[in-house]
Amino acid sequence: MTIATALIYLLAAVLFILGLQFLSSPRAARLGNWMAAAGMVLAVGWTVIVLSHSFTFAGLVICVVGVVIGSVAGTVGARTVKMTAMPQMVALFNGVGGGAAALVALSELLKGAGSRPEIQTGAPGVFALIVGGISFAGSLIAFAKLQELMTGTPITYPGQHIVNALLALVILALALVLLAVSSPVAVLIVLLALALVLGAAFVLPIGGADMPVVISLLNACTGLAVAASGFALDNFALIIAGTLVGASGTLLTRLMSEAMGRSLANVLFGAVGKVQQEGSGTGAGAAGRMARSSTADDIGMLLAYARFVIIVPGYGLAVAQAQHVLRELVDQLERRGVEVVYAIHPVAGRMPGHMNVLLAEAHVPYEELKEMDEINDEFKRADVALVVGANDVVNPAARNSPGSDIYGMPILNADQARNVVFLKRSMRPGFAGIENELFYDPRTIMLFGDAKESLIKLVAAVKAA
Repeated sequence: MTIATALIYLLAAVLFILGLQFLSSPRAARLGNWMAAAGMVLAVGWTVIVLSHSFTFAGLVICVVGVVIGSVAGTVGARTVKMTAMPQMVALFNGVGGGAAALVALSELLKGAGSRPEIQTGAPGVFALIVGGISFAGSLIAFAKLQELMTGTPITYPGQHIVNALLALVILALALVLLAVSSPVAVLIVLLALALVLGAAFVLPIGGADMPVVISLLNACTGLAVAASGFALDNFALIIAGTLVGASGTLLTRLMSEAMGRSLANVLFGAVGKVQQEGSGTGAGAAGRMARSSTADDIGMLLAYARFVIIVPGYGLAVAQAQHVLRELVDQLERRGVEVVYAIHPVAGRMPGHMNVLLAEAHVPYEELKEMDEINDEFKRADVALVVGANDVVNPAARNSPGSDIYGMPILNADQARNVVFLKRSMRPGFAGIENELFYDPRTIMLFGDAKESLIKLVAAVKAA
């Protein structure tokens, strides 16, 4: 490696690190994203330039075409994806990264096929092949579940954990054979195929509600696979970039598990999220219980004469693309002297920060977004808790029902407000499939309908109050 190459890669690594640092602040997040992207362009561009002297003309054309296709696909995908589909896009892009790391490792291992690889390059190459393959297949399953191309409920069968464990042992045995004896092409291909099968089998038993945690974990796996491929290629830019992704993905996975009040083992092996069909009709819940509903005019009057309102946004807000109308409602309330803040649960929506980004699109001041620990004690003095498209994150079962699948998950204390208003399409349970007892609380009022249409009616009602 020349001094120029080392300096370019070092600059790219610095941009990656600074990009992550800036991403920790909402005000600097856009700059951080651009810095990280610039670092990647620099690293990829310089690598193509350095390696171009050893390419044939056809190889150079293939390389350039690959860069162009990837750039166009990434740009178009990122610009056209809806906020509701952001987790799917993250899963898909993460899977591509894992697949790329596996292919790079396979290419390096094929160079010495038939002989025993050197341990310093063979071990990281085999690791990248296995982990990259698992991440690729697992991310595709996660994408399919979130995109509803397949059922989001856990797909289980008797003895699945034993089968997965045996599959992992076979993969480990083949890896040891490759490193200790030789690396025939057939064994390399079989090893990659088994890794793909294990990745799919690993994610299938996990419910759709837990997919964000799985995506974060697979993201960490992709980072580790990229770092390992960097060792195999002796490329420290890949090592640094992969390590950053692996470390941040691991930390995020841990934080999300804590936010859900569950261990990572329970998320991965608990098969939580079987859909319950109860409570699917508007107004009627399980055992025919009825929730109290009202009109937009009455609820608008309640909001207009409140002193303190806490808004709890959820995935339904994103589905309805109602963030701009919600901001209009808040503006109307603030003109009347009502204090309004937003309560943000760590796993509201489908990924961390989902609600923050959604509300930022509507230019909601960041100071009005309150994290769970900061806002929970304030619900006691709130006149109204307005829950827009959220469910599980305010479900008291997480606090009061030890047998519930979400028991122990930290929730927003919306049930402590003087009045609770839900904007929902129907009485269907949340993504976790757990019916919300708060629907039937005497202080709760339901406003059924599309969130955007309901908010438009509330804006008109507040103006007329």
